[in-house]
Amino acid sequence: MSIPPPAPISILEGVASPADIRTLSVPELKKLAQEIRELIVQTVARTGGHLAPSLGVVELTIALHYVFNTPGDKLIWDVGHQSYAHKILTGRRGQFATLRQYKGMSGFPKFKESLYDAFETGHSSTSISAALGMTLAKDLKDDPNRAIAVIGDGSMTAGLAFEALNHAGHLDKDLIVILNDNEMSISPNVGALSSFLSRKLTGKTMSRVKAHLVEKLQISDVGENILNILRKSEESFKSFFTPGMLFEAFKFNYIGPIDGHNLEDLLETLETVRDNSQGPMLIHVLTRKGKGYEPAEINPDIFHGIGPFDIVSGTPHTSKGPATYTQVFGDTITGMATKDEKIVAISAAMVSGTGLKQFAGKFPDRFFDVGIAEQHALTFAAGLAVEGMRPVVAIYSTFFQRALDQIIHDICIPNLPVTLAIDRAGVVGDDGPTHHGVFDISFLRFIPNMVIMAPKDEEELQHMLFTAVYHNGPAVVRYPRGVGHGVPLADILMKLEMGKGELLRPGNDILLLPVGNRVYPALEAADGLKKVGIEAAVINPRFIKPLDADLICQWAGHTGKVVTIEDNARQGGFGSSILELFSRRGLYSVKTCMLGHPDNFVEHGPQKTLWKNSHIDVPSIIRAAIKLNGRNE
Repeated sequence: MSIPPPAPISILEGVASPADIRTLSVPELKKLAQEIRELIVQTVARTGGHLAPSLGVVELTIALHYVFNTPGDKLIWDVGHQSYAHKILTGRRGQFATLRQYKGMSGFPKFKESLYDAFETGHSSTSISAALGMTLAKDLKDDPNRAIAVIGDGSMTAGLAFEALNHAGHLDKDLIVILNDNEMSISPNVGALSSFLSRKLTGKTMSRVKAHLVEKLQISDVGENILNILRKSEESFKSFFTPGMLFEAFKFNYIGPIDGHNLEDLLETLETVRDNSQGPMLIHVLTRKGKGYEPAEINPDIFHGIGPFDIVSGTPHTSKGPATYTQVFGDTITGMATKDEKIVAISAAMVSGTGLKQFAGKFPDRFFDVGIAEQHALTFAAGLAVEGMRPVVAIYSTFFQRALDQIIHDICIPNLPVTLAIDRAGVVGDDGPTHHGVFDISFLRFIPNMVIMAPKDEEELQHMLFTAVYHNGPAVVRYPRGVGHGVPLADILMKLEMGKGELLRPGNDILLLPVGNRVYPALEAADGLKKVGIEAAVINPRFIKPLDADLICQWAGHTGKVVTIEDNARQGGFGSSILELFSRRGLYSVKTCMLGHPDNFVEHGPQKTLWKNSHIDVPSIIRAAIKLNGRNE
């Protein structure tokens, strides 16, 4: 009888906290990195998630927890989608299977999950500001621990990061910034900074250049004098040949670039910085997005954020169905641009995510990816509009929040014809509260000169986009994440009459006023109400601003009862605008029920579950209408 070989010993199973990895040898740490990658790939293949970013920082994560005294020393991940390995190493390996699942582990750092999650990060470019604040607070408390910001170079395209660098250099505190340079944000990085970082010299190249200079300079007395100066200013020599010159200008001590997958180099560098650093330090680390999983290395933008997929082939598990709203937007704006050379499109590092890849390929001279710089994107669009162009800015709802002042000051005050294509409006699912688009109605509808539209289906999206582009002022089209209803798409686009809604169904007992993706559920609810003897009128407002006041007030007065339904926060949203309308028109006797997201941040989970929790699904609409009619269910 043969004896089976012993099962391979898992390093990861023996790691319950960062303290455990500090007892491991470098060969064991390398094996640990491999096991972490396998766990991440296996889990994300089932749950979906941000695969490529987390695979790229496995060795860096291990090294940081090995060298620094976490959680006393604070790690701030920028953006938080780099944090999967961090979560696994900080006592959450057993819960990792619940990643991004309803009531399970978040895909981003969360205070409530762990003491090791030092800052909640879902949007980019916040880490240096946060780490600097922590550093100052520690100084004031005489706390010797450190704050370490780990920022992807894509996040360095945002102005906020440079504001923080400027302040940190001025304060001259012991702040540590790790620049994770993978030449990617979500889409490939753009801009002068990215090009500058890419023109880097490897350590071997630097050594050859230095050796060559030393050889030549030793020939003469003058050369020897120059060499002595260089020897005394090693950092100046290094900065002249590397991106360090940029960060030295911010008064940061620059180290790098170093190989972010070489544990020996990482450990040595981090230990040196930990023990000897004074003042702000920036460590330039080179990593490969998707490292260790070939499909993600080949297509890091696709695997940046991906749904469930087949591990062997890397093929996403997709089901055939109607086109997504994003696809319809992309196809429609590309078709419009074929006929009108004044149409230009702008993305903020989300070319594929916003459906603009086709536009970018077909009209490279009229497409602009500005990087993670939403504020710049909007003012840049304003400049284009001043010169007679018709700019369309496609950004997720959650990221439009970052450019509110630019929308007000640079677009709406001068009343410029800029179209805001707001993708992922409403709840988006598994990315959670940092990514839900449930505030845009509230923070946009109070702005003068702003037109806001929300389509009930993908065909109406086409007409609204056409209407927005050729409106002589600012216009918003907000549309949800996910597939449409499979309605036939328009062959000819038409301009909608400004501020005119449509009566979809008459009824005598109650008026349902749904907006955008809640129109079809409201129609379904009307069918359900009819079965219990309640005739519901349904109006598709189309325009959130300006409202079709006459149509809405006519049917509100006729029925005496109104239910508003929106995939947005109730506070300041569409329902609030209806109450304001009734107040202006003196319709004080109309009973109104507002359905929308309550006054708390919506957790992560499937869209259908979140709609149910916020009582904006079909059964909830029916219950609200029955109650408003004074009937028991």
